[in-house]
Amino acid sequence: MTKARRIRAKEIERAGYTIDYWFAGEGVSGATTARDRPKFKEMLGQIRKDESLIVSKIDRLGRDALDIQRTVKDLRSLGVRVHVVQLGGTDLTSSAGKMLLAMLAAFAAMERDLIIERTNAGLARAKANGRKLGRPAKTTVDDRKRIRGRLGDGETVSAVARAYGISRGLVVAIRSRRD
Repeated sequence: MTKARRIRAKEIERAGYTIDYWFAGEGVSGATTARDRPKFKEMLGQIRKDESLIVSKIDRLGRDALDIQRTVKDLRSLGVRVHVVQLGGTDLTSSAGKMLLAMLAAFAAMERDLIIERTNAGLARAKANGRKLGRPAKTTVDDRKRIRGRLGDGETVSAVARAYGISRGLVVAIRSRRD
C-alpha cells in the first residue's frame, strides 16, 4: 500500500469506518469519468445492495460535479450508500446529501463561469494592448515566399519541409494560401 493510500485509510478508519475492501484507481487521467476507470468498474461489479462506499474526498467520485452526481445516482440506484469523510461522513445518497451535491454542482458551475469570464477579460486586455495571441508562426513572410518559390522550381514538399524544419502539412498549407 502506498503512503497516500495508508493516509487515506487512516482518515477513513479515524472517521469510524471499517475497510472491508480497498479499491484505488491510480495512474488514470483526471479527465477520465468515474465509470470509465478500470478499478472503479471493478468495484461496481463487486459492491452490493445495502453496502456503503466510503471515500476520503469527494473528488474520488468523479472528475467534475456532473460526473460526481452521475456516479452517486448510479450507486444510489444499486442501493449503495456513499459517504464522504471530507464532508463529515455525509451520505450523498440521503436527502441532505442530494442537496449538498446540488449546491456543490452550482458552486462548481459558477466557478467555471468565473474562470471563463476572467480568461476572456484577460484575452481582450491582451488584444487591446496589441499582443498577438496564439502560437508563434514557424515561418516568416519571407520564408513563405521562398518556400513557394522552391516549390515552383520543382522541389518536393518533403525536401522543403526538411530544409525549413517544418511539417509537410505546413508546406502544403503555405503553398495553397497567399500572404
